[in-house]
Amino acid sequence: MSFKNGLTYSSSNIIISAFKKEDNIKMSYLIRLFNFPLLSIFIVVIFFSLSCSRDQHGTHSVKPPAEVTVFEITPKTIPAEFEYIGQTESSRLVEIRARVDGFLEKRVYDEGSVVKEGAELFLMDKKPFEASLQQARGELAQQEARLQNARATLARIKPLAEKNAMSKKDLDDAIGNEQTAQAALLTAQGKVRQAELNLSYTTIISPVMGITSKARKQEGSYISSADNLLTTVAQLNPLYVNFSISENESVRIKDDVKKGLVKLPKNNDYSIEIVLSDGKPYPHRGKVNFAEPSFSPETGTFLVRAEIANPKGELRPGQFVRVRVHGVYRPNAIVVPQRAVLQTAQGNVVFVVDKDNKAQVRPLRTGEMTGDKWIVLEGLTGGERVVVDGAMKLSPGAAVRIVTSPSPTTDGNQQKTAPTEKSRT
Repeated sequence: MSFKNGLTYSSSNIIISAFKKEDNIKMSYLIRLFNFPLLSIFIVVIFFSLSCSRDQHGTHSVKPPAEVTVFEITPKTIPAEFEYIGQTESSRLVEIRARVDGFLEKRVYDEGSVVKEGAELFLMDKKPFEASLQQARGELAQQEARLQNARATLARIKPLAEKNAMSKKDLDDAIGNEQTAQAALLTAQGKVRQAELNLSYTTIISPVMGITSKARKQEGSYISSADNLLTTVAQLNPLYVNFSISENESVRIKDDVKKGLVKLPKNNDYSIEIVLSDGKPYPHRGKVNFAEPSFSPETGTFLVRAEIANPKGELRPGQFVRVRVHGVYRPNAIVVPQRAVLQTAQGNVVFVVDKDNKAQVRPLRTGEMTGDKWIVLEGLTGGERVVVDGAMKLSPGAAVRIVTSPSPTTDGNQQKTAPTEKSRT
């Protein structure tokens, strides 16, 4: 049988005979469906290609299980760390004020330096106070003389009055004069003592060992009782650290305690660690010595104060530090590596390998981090296997093969390889 284009049916049979027997049957059936030999030849070529592909790769392509590493959950008691932003404060901030009015003569200390207890800070003009002391001592000498005279007069009158040689009134007057002289002497002694104190107040000393601030008054200034602040001295050892706990966090901690997720130390014996701005921990630890009994209505926080040793004066008042509170524990806690947790729009999830070695998605409620691991509050139980490496290429229900270490193609551990000649072309 011949066609319009000059091809014969025998030539078609030659092409079809090149296939397998089962393919020949399919090709023959398709050729009979069409009246145009060119279309028949096109279909033959397509099926020839498909047949060759099937012969090379098999009848079905089965995706091998994904290689993953897992972390087996084992509940254990771990410390719970809480971190806050704190600020250091002097345990004793003393305002240095002038106790007498007068002119400031000299500033003795170096501003910003550390001074010892009893060190001189300022000197005031002493001359007016030395004059007042001399005047007071003169009055004291007068009163001492008057008292001696009164006592001598009383000593003469008293025996005469007993013999009725002097009237009773004269005796009473002598006794009164002697008592008045004694009182005047006490007053004069007090004025001398006051003058001595005022003179000593002209030398202004530091009552504590600490660091000084800048001088508020300069030499030659007149110091009055209404404006007598000269400087401040901040004690450095020990030092206070203030930090605040929000109301929401306080409520959450109390709920965790009721649920048994958190165990607090006995007698609130918390240990306080300070982390400096460079990330290094401060070598000395402190204790909580005060907690505000009520929340601040302005900030909605709960003020807590800790006391920490500062023997070398490394910490200074006003520094911002990180405060870590130790002493709280989480019994039977569950932790998972950070890289095993995937963040989604619905929250944190992990892939769990079930008994059939298939991956299943598990939503989590996480707490704080401890090292490089998340603390899991809800979502996992002991004995479950969590995918650590290889989670990014998994889908729910996908078969997995557990390996001890991730392969170079595992997500999170991919390695760049040099391009082959085929990839370059």
